[in-house]
Amino acid sequence: MTQHQLVLILDFGGQYNQLIARRVREHNVYCEVKSYKTTLDEIRALAPIGIIFTGGPNSVYDANSPKCDPALFELGIPVLGICYGCQLMAITLGGQVVPAEADTAREFGKTKTFYDAACPLFAGLPAEGISWMSHNDYMAQVPPGFSLPAHTDQCPNAAIADVQRGFYGVQFHPEVNHTENGSQMLRNFLYEVCHAKGDWTMEEFKNTSIQAIREKVGNGQVLLALSGGVDSSVAAALLAEAVGRQLTCVFVDHGLLRKNEGDEVEAAFARWDINLVRVDASARFLGRLAGVSDPETKRKIIGEEFIRVFEAEGKKIGQVDYLVQGTIYPDVIESGLGDAAVIKSHHNVGGLPDYVDFKEIIEPLRQLFKDEVRQLGRELNLPDYLVKRQPFPGPGLAIRIIGEITEDKLALLREADYIFRDEIAKANLEDTMNQYFAVLTNMRSVGVMGDGRTYDYTLALRSVTTTDFMTADWARIPYEVLDKVSVRIVNEVGHINRIVYDITSKPPATIEWE
Repeated sequence: MTQHQLVLILDFGGQYNQLIARRVREHNVYCEVKSYKTTLDEIRALAPIGIIFTGGPNSVYDANSPKCDPALFELGIPVLGICYGCQLMAITLGGQVVPAEADTAREFGKTKTFYDAACPLFAGLPAEGISWMSHNDYMAQVPPGFSLPAHTDQCPNAAIADVQRGFYGVQFHPEVNHTENGSQMLRNFLYEVCHAKGDWTMEEFKNTSIQAIREKVGNGQVLLALSGGVDSSVAAALLAEAVGRQLTCVFVDHGLLRKNEGDEVEAAFARWDINLVRVDASARFLGRLAGVSDPETKRKIIGEEFIRVFEAEGKKIGQVDYLVQGTIYPDVIESGLGDAAVIKSHHNVGGLPDYVDFKEIIEPLRQLFKDEVRQLGRELNLPDYLVKRQPFPGPGLAIRIIGEITEDKLALLREADYIFRDEIAKANLEDTMNQYFAVLTNMRSVGVMGDGRTYDYTLALRSVTTTDFMTADWARIPYEVLDKVSVRIVNEVGHINRIVYDITSKPPATIEWE
C-alpha cells in the first residue's frame, strides 16, 4: 500500500489518546498511536514527520511515572506535548514541574486563555479563547530556550514553545471540543510545523486497499460473517469490490433484528456478484431463549448459537483460504498499548469455527476509526441506512426486551423502535445523537383507551450523545418530537399504553438497559 506521511502519537495513559488521533486524521494526516515504550530504533523506522505526546494521569516527577527516551528530542522531529506530555517535555529538557498550590496554577475545566498569534502553533487564532484544563501540577520553570506563547489568569505558562527546534507544549487539551479553536491548533502543528502534505484520504485508502487485497488473495476463497453492522458491512463491500465471487458472506438472521433489517442488508449487497448466504435461524434462537429472563444468560445462549449456526454453514462452503475480521483501529489501540503483550490469533475471532483451515485473517479496516469506516462505506456507495446505522448489540433486540423474549414482544418492540427512528429521521435529528432506540420494559401499568381500562406495557425511549461510548449524556430531544413518537406508538402499536424517556447519563447508567 501507499506509504503515507506519518504522525506518531506516543501514549502515556491519557484518556483522550484516540481522540487526538481522530483529530489528526480529520486533517487528512495519517497517524498511529504507540506506547511510550516505543524504542528509538522503532521510531526511526517509522520515520514520522511529527510526534505528539498524550496526556496521562501521573505526575512527571514521580519515579515510576512513564517517561520517553530523552534522545528522542535529538532526532530532529517536531514534538507537541499535551498536558502530561507538555510537562514531560519540560522536565526532560531542563525545566521543573511541581505540585500546584490550590491558589495558584491548579486548573480544571473551561478556562479563559490568552494566545500569542506570532507563535506558529497559534497562527491565525483570536487573541483569547476558552481551553479545557485538567492538571494538578505546574511548570515552575520552563526549559532553556522556550518561550511562553499562552497564559491564563492563574497560569503564566499555559503553553511553551521552542520554535527553532519545533518543540511545543500545551497545558490544556486542544483535542476536545471544549477547547475553542483546538482543532486549528493541531492543524497548525501538522501543517505549519511538521509541513504535512495531507495525503490521507478515504478514496486513496479504498483504491490501495482493493489492490492490496487482490494481490494477497489471488485465486483464494474468502469467508466473512456479515452481521449487518457498519464494520462488517463496509469490510464486506471492500472485499466484494476486490475479489467478487471469491467472497462468501454468511448473514445469520437470529430473529432478533430490527424491522426490515435482514432485507435491507441483503438488498445492500445485491449489486455485487458475491456469494451471500442468508440463514433464517430465528426459530432455533427463539427456542433456546424460551423462558430465559436473565440478560447474561441471554447473551451466552445467543453467542453460542451463533457459533453453531456459523459452523454448520461453514461446513457447506468447503475450503476457505482467508477469513475477514472487522477489527478497527480502536480495537488495536485498546488491546495493544498496555504493559502486557496481546497476541491476536484466529481463535479469538467471534464465531470462528475451529475446523476452518485458512491461511490468514484479513483485517481491512484495522487502520480506521469508526468515522473513517463510515467515510469508506460512502466511497463504496453503500446505502446510508447501513453507513449511518445505529450501534446495535450482537444479541439484538433480546437485550432490549426486559425479561422473557417472545415473538409477540419482538413484534411490539420492532414497530415501536421503527416509529422512534422514523420520527428522528423526519425531524433531521439523526446527526445530533449517537445512539437511540426503544426498550420494551417488563412493567405493566393501568391506562385508559377508548373509555376503557387497559393494563399494558411501558416502553422506554433512550437516546445519547457521546464521542467514545465510554461516557455518554442523554440527548435533549425536542418535546414536540417526543410527543409525535409517543402518539404514534400508542396509536399504531398495540399493548403499549405508557411511554417514558430515559434521562440518565453514563455513568451512572449504561447506554443499553441490559
